[in-house]
Amino acid sequence: MQETYGMGTMSNRERAIHLTKSTGVLPAMKLKQNEQPEDVLRWVWAMYEGGARVVEITMTSPGVLDHLKAIVTEFQDRLFVAAGTTLDAASARDAIAAGAQVIVSPAVIPEVIATARRYGVACYSGAFTPTECLNAMQLGADMVKIFPAALAGPAYMSNLKMVFPEVDLRPSGGISPENAGSFIKHGACAISGARNFFDRQAVEREGVSWITQQVARYIDIVAKARAEAGPLP
Repeated sequence: MQETYGMGTMSNRERAIHLTKSTGVLPAMKLKQNEQPEDVLRWVWAMYEGGARVVEITMTSPGVLDHLKAIVTEFQDRLFVAAGTTLDAASARDAIAAGAQVIVSPAVIPEVIATARRYGVACYSGAFTPTECLNAMQLGADMVKIFPAALAGPAYMSNLKMVFPEVDLRPSGGISPENAGSFIKHGACAISGARNFFDRQAVEREGVSWITQQVARYIDIVAKARAEAGPLP
């Protein structure tokens, strides 16, 4: 399926990348045993209502393929689902067969990137060092997930952009409302995380509206940071 979206006609891969960057957020969820599909769909709907258009479900979640299929069936082309913590080619193929349009890994895994490219879906490869970033780029990753971002801090994004100005960086791990804007101002194209957007205790206490509010909050932070950002060094 292709759709006219903005300028020109985008493939699903291009559209998933565009939506990740334009919203500036990629909420993630690691599901637990026996969580019901109807609950997962409610949580994803809450993310969608907050403004997310790409949502990540980790491949370490029990029954993840069934959850991916349910989300794809429910949302069709309104929202793209990303398969997170994808560690090998077989898992990537299974996720793509279940409808995932984005494959996410926590590290540079050549066979995962190659599989995503083979099947025409986006790949957000994890990396940390400059060498790893370069490897991910050379292998064809569409975006580089800097993980764990808290170890380096926001200024590290500027350091990487100095030598790799064309790379799209998405920090994950340790992102908070206090530092999310700074990551964007220092060159990140989007931010991501799990507990930022999905906290079971908060949902039990405040309802699914907490999820919607968190997603909307981070999207607002990203938008304001982009408006205030100056040129990178």
